[in-house]
Parts: sequence; C-alpha cells; structure tokens
Amino acid sequence: MSSIVIVDDDESSRTMLAVYIRDFLSVPVTEFSSAYDALQYLEQHSSPIVITDIRMPGMNGMQLLREIKSSKNLHNTKVILVTGFANLDTCIEAIRQGAYDYLVKPIEISYVADIINKILLENRQPKNLTQDKEEKNLLPHYSCYEHPVIGKIGVFSSQMQKIVDTALKLSNDNIPVLIEGESGTGKEIVASLIHHGEKGNKMPFVTINCAAITPSLFESELFGYDEGSFTGGKSGGKRGKLDIAQGGTLLLDEIGEIPNELQAKLLRVLEEKAFYRVGGVEKIPLKVRIIASTNKNLKEMVESNSFRIDLYYRLCAAHLVLPALRQQKEAIAPMAQMFLTHFAVERHKKFRLIDKYAVKILQEHPWYGNVRELKNVIERVVLLYDDYELRSHHISFLEEYSQLGDADKFVLRPGSFVLPEEEINLEELNYEIVQKALAKFNGNKTQTARYLGLTPSALRSRLKK
Repeated sequence: MSSIVIVDDDESSRTMLAVYIRDFLSVPVTEFSSAYDALQYLEQHSSPIVITDIRMPGMNGMQLLREIKSSKNLHNTKVILVTGFANLDTCIEAIRQGAYDYLVKPIEISYVADIINKILLENRQPKNLTQDKEEKNLLPHYSCYEHPVIGKIGVFSSQMQKIVDTALKLSNDNIPVLIEGESGTGKEIVASLIHHGEKGNKMPFVTINCAAITPSLFESELFGYDEGSFTGGKSGGKRGKLDIAQGGTLLLDEIGEIPNELQAKLLRVLEEKAFYRVGGVEKIPLKVRIIASTNKNLKEMVESNSFRIDLYYRLCAAHLVLPALRQQKEAIAPMAQMFLTHFAVERHKKFRLIDKYAVKILQEHPWYGNVRELKNVIERVVLLYDDYELRSHHISFLEEYSQLGDADKFVLRPGSFVLPEEEINLEELNYEIVQKALAKFNGNKTQTARYLGLTPSALRSRLKK
C-alpha cells in the first residue's frame, strides 16, 4: 500500500498524527516538514492521500494543493487541508481548489480515520460485488457511526458492526427483541438504535429497570393504577410505563430480575396485546414494541426453572448477544481514542493520542465493566492530567490491578488489614473494590450491590466516578 503523506512544519502535530495512522490504522506514512520537499517526493512516488497544514513557511498548503491538482500524475491523490485558524473564506477557497476535506485543529482523530477509510475504499476498483466485499473487509474498520438522535456510536469490530447492522434492520419491524450481554456492553444503546432506526423516531422510548423496583411496586409501575386502588396512591391514579410508551417502545431492562409471580402477567399482556391498570376494569389496547435486555443467560434460567420458557420465546423473536469488550480486543484502542478525543475537547485538555505502551495496558486489562468501565477510565485520566499523549503512567493503576493473580488477591475484612506507610488514594481503592466485586459476579450489578451492601443506585453512582 502506498504511503499517506503528512506535511506540517509543527513536528509534534505531524508526529502524533503519523503515529495514529501508522499504529492504529496500519497504513504506512511518510512525513515532511515542508511542502516543497513533499512535492518533490510526490513527483516520484504515488500517494492516495496528502494531509497538509495550510500555514507553513515557503510553499504553503494551498499552493501545494494547486500543484497537486495541476499534475497529470497526481490526479487520483486526495488532499486534506488542516489549519489551526478556522476561516470560512479559506474553507470555501480550499474546496473550490479541489481539496477533499478541510479540518480545523484540534483534529478529531476518529473523523480522520473515517476519511482515510472512505478514500481508500473509493480508490479500489472491484471487479465484482463479491470482490468488493472481500476488499472492504481487508481495511481496518475503525469508525464512529453518527446517529442523528443517539450521537456517536463506536463501531470498531466486526462483531459490533453486525450488531449495528442487525439493529437497524430490526427497526423496520415491530417484533419483540431480546438483548443479552454483560453490564456495560451497550445494551440500552442498541435498544435505542432499534427504536430510532437510521433517521430517528419521534414516538416515545421508555425504559423500566426491572432490578431497581421492588416486586410490590413493579406491577403498578408497569401497568399503572386507577384512583383508589390502594392507600397512598395518587389522586386520579397513575399511568404506567406501558401506557406512557404507547405507539413507541418499552425497554424492559434487566428482565432476568422480574419477579416470578409477575412473569405470567407480562406474558398475558404480550399475548393479548392489552392490559389492565391495577384496580382498573377497562381493558387498554397495547400498541407498544417490547425490547428486553439482561446481563444473564435467560436460556440457562429457563433450564433451571427460574424463568418461564413461554415468556422467553415470546421475548426473543429476535435475539442479539453483545460481545464483552475483552472479546473484541481490536476495538479497545480506537474506542479509547474516541473517548479521549471527546473528553479532551469537552474539558479543554491537550490530549490527542494514546502511546503504544498505554495501548498495551488497555488491551491486557480484563474490562469486566466493559465499555462503561473504559469510558470512565479515560474520563478520569483526562480529568486528572493534561498531556498531548495518554501515557502508561496515567493508567498505571489498571496495570497494577490486572497483575493481581487469583492467589494474590487481598482479603479485605474490617479490622484485619494493615494500612501502608504511603498515602492511600481512597477513590482508587473504592474503584478497585467495586471492579473486583463486579468481576466476582461476572458483571452482575444486582449481586455486586448486594455483596457490597449498596443499593443499586449507590452502585451505579460509584461506577460513574
């Protein structure tokens, strides 16, 4: 593959961009500090892409663009202009002169990856559709799916690409969908994608957390109740989640936690497509799409008689299983880069790239909290530090945690441990204890909260830190 040419007199900016393209996209790069030297190189070597800064001494980026566009040998070369000074007139002039795209510093790395992938695919000339598909699969698939409602969704592995493709197809139907996956794998995002489809959906998308509601309140939360149904009820009654979601979608989150006595009632609602409010006599037609999600294996629960088999098959007309982050290691680095770019811009920090030693630590970490844990780790680094690169010492706490072998894990009992001489970072200790407990219960938040003596909401707040 021919090299991508990067031209910038600012060595640090040029090097960081080159490292990202070379290491994360596996595309060769040739660097130049002057446009004149780059042009000399291009006259002897073909290149599919030239990324050049505009403001440089001697020949500037606009002049280099014109030279490339006037050369018969470089008519297939795409030029991306970069500047630290946003100017609408310059942008318009760049496009008129034939620039493929125009970027303003600080560059959003994930967007650069999308542009490079797009250009490399356009430059290929497949002989047939089969070959086209095979060649597309040869390219690294590091991209962000920009949804008009949900926002950016990182699609950095073939597994997640299939999940997103399937979710968008399911949005065109109204069948129930069961989504399984460990905590933090993005089940609610996928459910939202099924509801909204590619263009968005203005009908309601309602969620009920089956694990956070006591059995005595679950029925009234789901079905609602009429006035006078029980002491303490609201005057005029209350609409339930099914009623609020009419015409749209109801997500039954953590469906594996639904009380056994209510499974039969939910099954009847799905079969009859109608429901009664608690204490009500009016049968209300149901026009709601049902999506269920769980971090448990419902089929195993069916086999152990802890979940109704008829309800299981009613819910999984379509079935999606989300992979754990540790099962798609190729996605860890680009996903971390996406979060790094986002939080750096949000918090006005200098972070732009992740060095290779930090990438190694990230890829070796077990990520029992999955994408949510990765996001929290990157946000924490950006909050505490300010550097051009995320380096290994920024995330050394992850390496120390990962190196704890099964036989070496400390036992923590009140009054039984000795405090070290050096200072303790209580936030880090709390974080490690929570992550350890999550690992102990395979990511099950309900069991983790019970083990730590926390309420589900308290555990969620600790995971957000």
